[in-house]
Amino acid sequence: MSQKLWEADSQTKAKSNLNEFENFLAKKFSYVPNKNYKKLFNWTIKNPKLFWSSIWEYSNIKGIKNDKFYFPKEIIKSKFLLKSQLNYAENLLSKNDNSKAVTFISENGYREEKSWKELNNNASKLIKFFKEIKIKEKDRIAAYTTNQIETVESFIATCSIGAIWSSCSPDFGTQGVIERFSQIKPKLLIITDRYYYNGKEINVLERLPAILKKIKSIKSVLITNYPGKKNLKQKKIKGLKIFYFNKLKHKVESKIRFKKFDFDKELAILYSSGTTGKPKCICHRAGGVLIQHLKEHKLHCNVKPGDNVFYFTTCGWMMWNWLMTFLASKASIVLFDGFPMYKRSDLLLKIAEKEKISLFGISAKYIDQLKKLNLNIKTKYKLRYLKTICSTGSPLSSEGFDYVYKNIKKNVHLASIAGGTDLVSCFVLGNLYSPVFRGQIQNNGLGMNTDVFSERGKSLVNKKGELVCKSPFPSMPIYFWNDKNNKKYKSAYFKKYKNVWHHGDFAERKPNGGYVIYGRSDATLNPGGARLGTAEIYSVVDKFKEIKESIVIGQKWDNDVRIILFVVLKKPKSLNEDLSLNLKKAIRLDASPRHVPKKIIEVSDIPRTKNGKIVELAVKNIIEGNKINNIQALINPSILQEYKNIKELKKP
Repeated sequence: MSQKLWEADSQTKAKSNLNEFENFLAKKFSYVPNKNYKKLFNWTIKNPKLFWSSIWEYSNIKGIKNDKFYFPKEIIKSKFLLKSQLNYAENLLSKNDNSKAVTFISENGYREEKSWKELNNNASKLIKFFKEIKIKEKDRIAAYTTNQIETVESFIATCSIGAIWSSCSPDFGTQGVIERFSQIKPKLLIITDRYYYNGKEINVLERLPAILKKIKSIKSVLITNYPGKKNLKQKKIKGLKIFYFNKLKHKVESKIRFKKFDFDKELAILYSSGTTGKPKCICHRAGGVLIQHLKEHKLHCNVKPGDNVFYFTTCGWMMWNWLMTFLASKASIVLFDGFPMYKRSDLLLKIAEKEKISLFGISAKYIDQLKKLNLNIKTKYKLRYLKTICSTGSPLSSEGFDYVYKNIKKNVHLASIAGGTDLVSCFVLGNLYSPVFRGQIQNNGLGMNTDVFSERGKSLVNKKGELVCKSPFPSMPIYFWNDKNNKKYKSAYFKKYKNVWHHGDFAERKPNGGYVIYGRSDATLNPGGARLGTAEIYSVVDKFKEIKESIVIGQKWDNDVRIILFVVLKKPKSLNEDLSLNLKKAIRLDASPRHVPKKIIEVSDIPRTKNGKIVELAVKNIIEGNKINNIQALINPSILQEYKNIKELKKP
């Protein structure tokens, strides 16, 4: 049995949104509340129509609800709350007073905040501007921007008129942006003039001519200045209208008139990482995303009106979309742009203290970095407002769990969460009724019929297999852009198991309902035919102070697969026999003899995507001489050359 690290006290459970929701169900149905998550979860799976309809009512979604559902045999054709109508932006603009709505903080310390009233007013100005340049319903607006307040306002204005939003962060190079946006043919491009990372200024406007040359659909460009800086000027471009965000002088309406759209109205287009081919354009529906996010934020994260919510993300990651919807819960959001350890290792924690953050969202990799630096946060910051720490992006190791409770805060709900761009939400996450166990994600999301399957499609407990979802859920994509007859869509999620969503994560379901994610299933290792997760090796390697980072892959060798471990050392060129033997010994002891790498090789860096995810598949392909289809998805593509033709990999 895994070690219990934390459990909410009875008073916290009694005051939780989960308890309030149970009481709400008790008034409507013959449901008996008893603060038991498993019981509540089972009810949501047995009564999906009642459950999702209740989320609408409990969350006070603004719109017209129609309690009709369509659940045919084929999951992909399912429909939730048919013919219901709402406006996503109206629900995000949940307040219109002088209290704080959004705060922006740059790595250099520049800070600005805007009230709900200012947010409403600026959205109103942008709506007028969009209409003036003839943006219509279903037109695409592409944003190549930093995580700043103007981006939030642009997103809200886009949703309000029924246009479709799509964003990339400036750390995507020109080619990466062209590959994504050219597929959806945007009419307007919103672009930040520059951005900063670890003290370095990067000019983004220099990339504009190349982008416009390849994306002919762009008729207008709206330039935002980096917060706290004056506009960088852009030369006139023939046949193109160029506008500056801070020079828009449109009259503010006293009240925005929100048109109601269908529940399944297109909201945003997100992109797959593109490491296995051209990025897929995943189109999400407004109603499905809103209702799913409200469920996760209110019931799983226990967010309440007035809470300050922070998530370290860029506009190129689905967590940015997840962060935006916290506004619908009347919470205030805090945006950060830049390097999270600029000039000080605890920069984000300092922000959490100063901004009275109640939900602090970071990546597992960030927690690992804090752990390696051996920072004891709780002696420096009280973090008295902090209720929840969310971790995602990659599996959080057991040692990561230990570090949070020993060094950040003892009494906090650590919610490791996992889902993806595909559903712009979570399959598995946390809740306040259940304890937090070391190394485990707490549970399935309510209404999410998640399971772990064997290769033959049998449900597994205490055994590793494929993460799946056996029933429809409202935030399934509507479709992939330019995907005739849903061919790519079906291939992505429904090819492996008949009529069951196959997510592509290698996972294990525990008897207590918890989950352990072992990495992407396309990166699993198969020495001697045994299926092993890469995360099991990383959790051991991460304990070694000499090692900064690592990546592990399976290399085809002698009609089998052998495990190769690449390491980046804190002191370059210090990999010796002793360190290699100690690594192998620890992996044998803590994981298993099967996990022990055949070779350990030092490299100078690890290839990763823009969101910081390491890409085992790209390394595997490069060492086996296969083509890397979309190198633009990587933030450091040149490093792959280092993995080419390594002599050590050609020896037994």
